[in-house]
Amino acid sequence: MPNRLMIGTRIRERRVLSGIRQSDLARQAGISPSYLNLIEHNHRRIGGKTLLKLAEVLDVEPSLLSDGAEATLLAGLREAAGEPDGEGPELSRIEEFAGRFPGWASLLNELCRRNQALERTIETLTDRLAHDPFLADSLHEVISSVTAIRSTSSILVETESLEPEWQARFHRNINEDSARLTEGAQALVRYLEAAPNKEAEVQSPQDEMHAYLAAREHHVAELERDMAGPRDVARLVEAAAAQGMSSPAQSLTRDVLSRYLDDARALPKRAFLSHIEAIGLKPAELAEATGADMACVFRRLATLPEAEVGPVGLVVCDTSGTFLLRKPLDGFAMPRIAGACALWPLFQVLGQPQRPTRLRLRQAGRGGEVVEAFAVAVPTGPVSFEHPPLTLAHMLLLPDPGETAGKVRELGVSCRICPIKDCVARREPSIIAEGF
Repeated sequence: MPNRLMIGTRIRERRVLSGIRQSDLARQAGISPSYLNLIEHNHRRIGGKTLLKLAEVLDVEPSLLSDGAEATLLAGLREAAGEPDGEGPELSRIEEFAGRFPGWASLLNELCRRNQALERTIETLTDRLAHDPFLADSLHEVISSVTAIRSTSSILVETESLEPEWQARFHRNINEDSARLTEGAQALVRYLEAAPNKEAEVQSPQDEMHAYLAAREHHVAELERDMAGPRDVARLVEAAAAQGMSSPAQSLTRDVLSRYLDDARALPKRAFLSHIEAIGLKPAELAEATGADMACVFRRLATLPEAEVGPVGLVVCDTSGTFLLRKPLDGFAMPRIAGACALWPLFQVLGQPQRPTRLRLRQAGRGGEVVEAFAVAVPTGPVSFEHPPLTLAHMLLLPDPGETAGKVRELGVSCRICPIKDCVARREPSIIAEGF
């Protein structure tokens, strides 16, 4: 078994060594005993908050649980090497390099991490430049102010004799437009400076809706009760409105919560968790066992607490490719609204409704983490001669279990920040591969 899949064994050994019962460790880490049992038997990949919490309870460095100090260093060097074209780093001598020059190896790992952090900043800024309505309005305001100042100053320069009254009026216009330009430019600079900050002010209704779900970790306990109904949805939206949520965001949130309620009724949490414990995170088998459609199973898995089922990502789009719902998974980046890589199976299934697909994916330039993706497109809404058929595509993302060595599809986040060269799906040049 690969070293990275032995995390559960290390956790079990450390727990036994510390004299902690499995149920006690699960309780202190805030996860279910059944989930911890799956982790300890290496049936679940683990990372992120769960790994950090277990390491904290066991009083050990997370890296020692995940790979061990030496293995972490070697993994970092392999990540830094990537997949070089032609002659590149001598990967066969990587252990020799780390052993003889541990300081240089650690420095190389740190530089690689810094480079990845800078790439994520570029991704965030690029996403905002491409899709942010606030940014578009700000740029329009700046351009309008500059145009007005240019027009007024041209009149003053080109008109030889101008009455004092009109001259004063033009001077006043220049003063007002320059003040407007200053305010617009300052607001734009403040906004761009805040762009890499995930806590920056939400600007669009979609952002508000996703921030609401993220604050609840995509699990709405009020809708999990047996007697939950539309009134509970209305109360949740009213509470969000009282906290300042805009009207358009309320409408989006109401739709998402209504779908959540329907899914919770179709697949009640307790019964669904029992099926997961017996079957595992296998969407096709879960759909067959529960009688629910595949898309419903995808959405339901994404709404269950991470402490119960582990990390799960989900993205839903319509036939235009616009993201209607997104729940990120660590290691797989998503644009905010649209413009994602055309190689995602999310878009592939739009041309094959009701035909699910399963692939192993890795985003280029993001550390080489492999994820398992399940995608399916389902028709929605009325179908008639007057209305074109509407389809929603769903893509479920899970950490790769590492049980198979099947082919991995390498793809990007979006063309503008994708380092893959000679890609048949490229729509525009990459600022990472080809520079600004």
